[in-house]
Amino acid sequence: MIRIIFAFVLAIASALCAAAGQELQLADDAPARYTVVPGDTLWGISGTFLKEPWRWPEIWRMNREQIRNPHRIYPGDVLILDRDLQGNPVLRLQSGRLSPQIHAELIDQSIPAIPPNVIRPFLSAPLIVEAHALDRSARIIATQLDRVFIGNGDLAYVADADPAPQDWHIYRNGKPLRDPQSDEILGYEAFYLGTARQVERGNPATFEMTTVTQEVGLGDRLLPAMPPPLIAYVPHRPDFAVDGRVISVYGGVDAAGRGSIISINRGAADGLEIGHVLALERNRVLHQRDELDAKAVIDIPASRVGLLFVFRVFDRISYGLVVQSEGTVEVNDFVRTP
Repeated sequence: MIRIIFAFVLAIASALCAAAGQELQLADDAPARYTVVPGDTLWGISGTFLKEPWRWPEIWRMNREQIRNPHRIYPGDVLILDRDLQGNPVLRLQSGRLSPQIHAELIDQSIPAIPPNVIRPFLSAPLIVEAHALDRSARIIATQLDRVFIGNGDLAYVADADPAPQDWHIYRNGKPLRDPQSDEILGYEAFYLGTARQVERGNPATFEMTTVTQEVGLGDRLLPAMPPPLIAYVPHRPDFAVDGRVISVYGGVDAAGRGSIISINRGAADGLEIGHVLALERNRVLHQRDELDAKAVIDIPASRVGLLFVFRVFDRISYGLVVQSEGTVEVNDFVRTP
């Protein structure tokens, strides 16, 4: 087994120039040492040491390349809070892992940035597509015993399915995602219904429903299941100004809270990348009458209601996990650089 030990640079990350003038603030009860345990996340550990967890790369003195391809932290490792020559806080890593043994572990046990069980279903679903993009995909044309809707373990008969893939995702054409500022349609959210397995090839092919999250019926579409990307990333703020809006709260509800998935009207074309942390701010407008009894619209100064961790990026839309919430997050709220 080859162990690669990453050395940490001692210069402040050029990617964090926007925050260079602000003093890094430690959490009130930041420990001098912390031992990583199973179940820890990078975001959670960040909050243990810092009042502003998105400034994690600064306390590690990471540069841009390290942010995109970070070091790995494992259960058993010890994080030591120290000071540099200028008195600024830094973290050092003391490995607590055992020496390599004869056996080898096939699963990477490094701690994730955010809880993987929360975002795993969203790494391949939901899906942002162009208008009518699902029209060319495999389609359910009949169901077991002519049922209107089917669930786990039921069979469906699917036209135009590629005979090679065995595991598939089931989608239904979803709602358009509109830019709250321009009303332009940025894409369509294909609604995720579950998974199916191709058990008999042909046209139509026979599929067994394996994990159905919503009722599946005639006309629903199937796409081959792709393995979720294995991405290493750390929470960090963008090094440029972001000014966008919340497009939707996943699941068809009106408001989001901590642990909710939301979409925003900024994506790769705007410079967003996986790992970016954005501030969520309330977009408030007050409708009332002035002293002449005329209708007046008053813009209330924005107030922060939470933090968003971007984990999936499309061209013009991104999905993020609400990692902190000081109130409800609603469609049309602002997303900005913290």
